[in-house]
Amino acid sequence: MGFELGDISVRRVIETEGPEFDPRRFFPDCDSGALDRHRPWLEPRFLDPASGKLVFAIQSYLLRTRHHTILVDSCVGENKARSYSPDWNMRGDTSYLADLAAAGAPAESIDFVLCTHLHPDHVGWNTRLVDGRWVPTFANAKYIFARDEWAFWRAKSAKHPTKYDDGAIRDSVLPVVEAGQALIVDQDHALDDQVCLEPSPGHTPGHVGIRLASRGQRGVLSGDLIHNVLQCAHPQWSSAACFDKALSARTRQGFLDRAAETDTLVMTAHFPSPSVGHVVRAGDAFGFRFRE
Repeated sequence: MGFELGDISVRRVIETEGPEFDPRRFFPDCDSGALDRHRPWLEPRFLDPASGKLVFAIQSYLLRTRHHTILVDSCVGENKARSYSPDWNMRGDTSYLADLAAAGAPAESIDFVLCTHLHPDHVGWNTRLVDGRWVPTFANAKYIFARDEWAFWRAKSAKHPTKYDDGAIRDSVLPVVEAGQALIVDQDHALDDQVCLEPSPGHTPGHVGIRLASRGQRGVLSGDLIHNVLQCAHPQWSSAACFDKALSARTRQGFLDRAAETDTLVMTAHFPSPSVGHVVRAGDAFGFRFRE
């Protein structure tokens, strides 16, 4: 589950992978006719025929550059009260931290945690429960939050601590800020000469991708700009979880158009394993060629 992009080491750390969401609920524009047309190539890899649910990976990317050890997105976590998905609610006894250590990066070795956005399945392991308190999991890390994203969710959480964000800001973001470990940065912040943020708004107001460049090779961690391979065939389909569905669709269309038929390696948040590959053109839409 690892590879090199130039001299950047990339490893996937999977929290879960399996059927998660009904496609017609997850994508409000997806009707039965459209789904049936795609079913022959979707099943069983991308659509579980038994449950009828889309197959999702929930995962982090571990990056080692010349300068830093970086964790991108931190999954659902443990002991978090979540109403959005029963599978996420009060999850416990996972192997996530052990798997991270097995990939060569125990929690104390992480220098930076980069969050593409602040939804519950991207910030959960930011904190862990110790003696009844939420404390930063990665004690030696700085956590990077994009300024527009932080401002939006801080205001929403202050208005209602669970309604808008399922409690994720209160238990997985605010404790990091209160511990003095958060860095609030611009949407195009460059961490170093190999890693920088790239605005990709729509799914959330301050959503960012993570651009990588090393020794002439290029890659991007796309976060929830695109959730599923169906959105390559239908870039106009935004998820039910997208804050601004029209903007999300425009951002996704532009991203796919720029990436198509290039050497840019796209590292997706939720595509099934191996989750990584290249955008290709398919008529008026797009496809995804996985890096096997």
